[in-house]
Amino acid sequence: MTEPIRLSKRLAELVGCSRREAELYIEGGWVQVDGQTVEAPYFKVQTQRIELLPGARAIETPPVTLLMHKAAGQAPVIDSASVQHMLGEAARWPEDPTWIAPLQRHLARHTELLPLEPDMSGLLVFSQQREVIRRLSDSRNKLEQEYIVEVAGEPETNGLALLDKGIGHRGRILPRAKASWQNETRLRIVLKEPQPGDVRQLCEAIGLRVIACKRIRIGRLSMAKLPLGNWRYLGEHERF
Repeated sequence: MTEPIRLSKRLAELVGCSRREAELYIEGGWVQVDGQTVEAPYFKVQTQRIELLPGARAIETPPVTLLMHKAAGQAPVIDSASVQHMLGEAARWPEDPTWIAPLQRHLARHTELLPLEPDMSGLLVFSQQREVIRRLSDSRNKLEQEYIVEVAGEPETNGLALLDKGIGHRGRILPRAKASWQNETRLRIVLKEPQPGDVRQLCEAIGLRVIACKRIRIGRLSMAKLPLGNWRYLGEHERF
């Protein structure tokens, strides 16, 4: 039998390119083994049919940023394996407007940015892009975050105005927040760089109890129509 060798080595022999070029072809999704796309250069092959697809380019796969609509109660992200499980290809929004061809490398080595508390739902950001990571991690340039909060109870008189001025609760001064009623039980709350528990404490400070909370916007970027449990790519011209 033919001794198994790495796909990158076999491809380099077949098409007359360098080993590095072969790796880039494979990682870019341009190589099929017996009709199936393989994106791992270290994949071992023997006598299988190997094909380099038309239009193949030996270039680095650009890093990406992924946006997800997280469900309340979803298990927290603890490592790269849990990120890949959460962002499986089956969970990609079928109507993703970016039309980016998915690759395995797009689901690896992500940084979760501005994480949500476990009982919150809404917009989550995972990124491989240095500029996005830097933008969302820079405490000197705090971005607005917008939440829709379902509440119960009777609010304090002029409570929403107090939130805009800054209010104390449980021995600390809470961040200033702009709040308005969406309907009888839902508040829209906008604040900058909230810490865990801030949204809940803001509501408690004016006599309200939080039933559910969803983040719908970070900076200029809205979650919009992204369905619950689905993710999509950040578009080339979208900015936080």
